[in-house]
Amino acid sequence: MQQIYGTFGSMTGLPDPDRDRQFYDGVPMRRFAAWVIDLVVILVVGVPLALIFGLVTIGIGFALFPFIIATIGFLYRVATISRGSATWGMQIMGIELRRHDGSRFDLATAILHTTIYTVALWTVFLQVLSCITIVFSRHRQGLNDIILRTTAINRPAD
Repeated sequence: MQQIYGTFGSMTGLPDPDRDRQFYDGVPMRRFAAWVIDLVVILVVGVPLALIFGLVTIGIGFALFPFIIATIGFLYRVATISRGSATWGMQIMGIELRRHDGSRFDLATAILHTTIYTVALWTVFLQVLSCITIVFSRHRQGLNDIILRTTAINRPAD
């Protein structure tokens, strides 16, 4: 997996995984736990909205249920990641996303990261591949992270 890492350039602004392991220890499991927390948040907001929309449209809106949930998830991720470089789940789990230069995400990076994540989420093969790369890549990167040269780290004590 380190060959994939090398293809996309250096990540010199991030802690070195060999010298600063504390930034990457436990990140794959924390990312998974954060994903579950975020899923619950999205469903708690999205399901009632989708149900109301379905009822208001006399049932026709129920066909759009997956797209309503996906839209809420997309907006939630972009809003939280662009604001604090982490979703609420990531904040609870003590991790945050960083760009290759070590900086936090801006709005453009949050949109790109979430767009690639959403495409991978709707494609089982890409989602499985992304999970594998999180476990085995040097900086614990998913596919969207590899493409954008970003990663999740344990939140530093700024």
